[in-house]
Amino acid sequence: MAYTTSTTAPLGAVTVLRVVDLFISAKDAVVSWNESRLTRKALSVLTDAQLDDIGLTRADIAKL
Repeated sequence: MAYTTSTTAPLGAVTVLRVVDLFISAKDAVVSWNESRLTRKALSVLTDAQLDDIGLTRADIAKL
């Protein structure tokens, strides 16, 4: 005899998952933005000669 199982998500589970995914995506976006901001801030204090040593220009900093 074969048994079949029906697996359905509880009421509202999909909605909760989507809300949690939204918060995780928002957190990841903020973390990424902050890392870029810190990188730009650290590079902006370097001299032009130091930037040239690592192969960057002042214009490249804004693109990061």
